Amino acid sequence: MTALFPTIESRYSQWASVLLRLIVGYGFMAHGYAKLVRGSENFAHILGALGVPFPLLFSWVTILVELVGGAAFLLGAFVSLVSIPSVVVLLVAIVTVHLPNGFSSIKLQSVDAMGAHFGQPGYETDLLYIACIGALVLCGAGPLSLDKHFAGRLGARRP
Repeated sequence: MTALFPTIESRYSQWASVLLRLIVGYGFMAHGYAKLVRGSENFAHILGALGVPFPLLFSWVTILVELVGGAAFLLGAFVSLVSIPSVVVLLVAIVTVHLPNGFSSIKLQSVDAMGAHFGQPGYETDLLYIACIGALVLCGAGPLSLDKHFAGRLGARRP
């Protein structure tokens, strides 16, 4: 298959991973930070209400996966490794929270003088995160990543 703009594809396609890393990393860190600021106990209470076992333990596990995993995605460090717990967190969120709300993440219910009012989000955004993480695993972390730096250093040491 011939690309529509082959010179653009070949020259800049490696940078797609950087864009994916930025949005996934920032998104994960923002969600983890929000949970941390509101208190792990508050998030544990939510998990308990959802029927998640050991809610305090899993609140901390989720916060750490989001903060540490998000930073790793941003830095392009150990992307394949951090993708596993990150996808698990997303799948648990889909099953426990978003699935009953359907696919769409944006459900405009009304607009008034106070602004737009939205319903509960579906699993669309979680699937987008999973797709981005899958692309990073399949295509690599790309340029400006610690994974690429480490791979270059390891390759230089081999005879």
